[in-house]
Amino acid sequence: MQLSASTLPALRGSVSIPSYDRVGLRAGIVHIGVGGFHRSHQAMYLDRLLEQGKAHEWAICGVGVLPSDRHMREVMAAQDCLYTLVVKNPDGSLDARVIGSIVEYLLAPDDPEAVVEKMADEQTRIVSLTVTEGGYNISAVTGAFLSDAPDIVSDLQSGAAPRTAFGLVTEALVRRRTRGVPPFTVLSCDNIPENGDVARHSFAAFAGLRDPGLGEWVRDSVSFPNTMVDRITPATTDEDRAEVARRFGVEDGWPVVCEPFTQWVVEERFGTGRPPLEDVGVQMVEDVEPYELMKLRLLNASHQGLCYFGHLCGYRLVSDVCQDPLFQQFLLGYMREEGAPTLPPVPGIDLAAYEEELISRFSNPHVRVTVARLCAESSDRIPKWLLPVVRDYLAAGGEIRRSAAVVASWARYAEGVDEQGQPIEVVDQRKEALMSAARRQREDPLAFLADRDLFGDLADDERFTSHYLAALRSLHMHGARATLEALVDGRELR
Repeated sequence: MQLSASTLPALRGSVSIPSYDRVGLRAGIVHIGVGGFHRSHQAMYLDRLLEQGKAHEWAICGVGVLPSDRHMREVMAAQDCLYTLVVKNPDGSLDARVIGSIVEYLLAPDDPEAVVEKMADEQTRIVSLTVTEGGYNISAVTGAFLSDAPDIVSDLQSGAAPRTAFGLVTEALVRRRTRGVPPFTVLSCDNIPENGDVARHSFAAFAGLRDPGLGEWVRDSVSFPNTMVDRITPATTDEDRAEVARRFGVEDGWPVVCEPFTQWVVEERFGTGRPPLEDVGVQMVEDVEPYELMKLRLLNASHQGLCYFGHLCGYRLVSDVCQDPLFQQFLLGYMREEGAPTLPPVPGIDLAAYEEELISRFSNPHVRVTVARLCAESSDRIPKWLLPVVRDYLAAGGEIRRSAAVVASWARYAEGVDEQGQPIEVVDQRKEALMSAARRQREDPLAFLADRDLFGDLADDERFTSHYLAALRSLHMHGARATLEALVDGRELR
């Protein structure tokens, strides 16, 4: 049966459906970047609140900013913004629920004015974001806002229709200030360190380019809470759509699949109120940083630790990589010996148990995350997730051989040819530069590391380069598996 508001009652018994009346909901949150993760995570938490009879003024209006979001707009329109969330348990069982917390969807390229006015409306009190690690338009090394990006230049032209999240949000804030309406809270839900602070920096920088006084007002008057988000959510496949139809009798154009685990840690810093998120398991805290660093340096960095080595060893699914005892030992060694020692105390968390749980989560064979997905856009990920571990440990004189080997595995992967001579499809916004440098490194071993926009001065640090070069040499001479075996056994790389 085709999923829609009119067919929802007939699906009762096949899947869990909202018991609340969606007709009376009001959108108090505008969310930019409605992808799988937002729908498995933030929208799911709001659905839980609504199911408790709470937060009826905190439903979600989704916004697509990119032309590629048109398909999502079409699916959301056809299904009255409903979708099926399928939790895949390690034992193979499935839990399916139709989520009803998104009540509207707007596509900015078609009608930017409608998006701006939606955010400018007093009813909107939070504008949340999942725009990817690279969506904040800042240099990975300097942290400066990239003011010369073409869409940014366009948005700063007088009278231009906004194309970017920066242009849309800033114009909405200007209108609220002009109308005497308090500014909404901007809530980043992306996997970057201090995501709220990064968002403040980027939006204030854009506003400052429009008008210096406006930039200062955004920086001083708009709330930007930091958050930590976690739930493994693979990209939806045609197989997932077919399984939802076969198992539950639901024709859903864009269901979402995810793991059972979910965590959301949010800084208590909201300017115009918030829903009672703590009532559905969200951790509201004064300081997100310990939880954020734990996730970035253990979970996210471990993803990079397994993906390049995993691909070079012939694996294509993350679960297959993490069921291999060699990879389990390598990842646990990285977490225990390099990642965890750089962390401050994390209140209420047993790190040893968390590390073991990560291996279990990665090994779930029914959450089919591809290795290629983790390998994509590494130039956004490695500098934010792994290199801070390297720099902290170099400063402390600690162990970095595994971290250096992960960077070397990325450099070997970026050559674009695997150990069997088959092509590797490198997906990265810096693809050409990365592959060009990687293909020179057999003659110039530091060519890849010499990119200072990515690595800063690491190429000048002999403590790091000695481990990096040893790992790269071993990858070229002996291959990925032999390199991992030596690292796990504590043997010198040759």
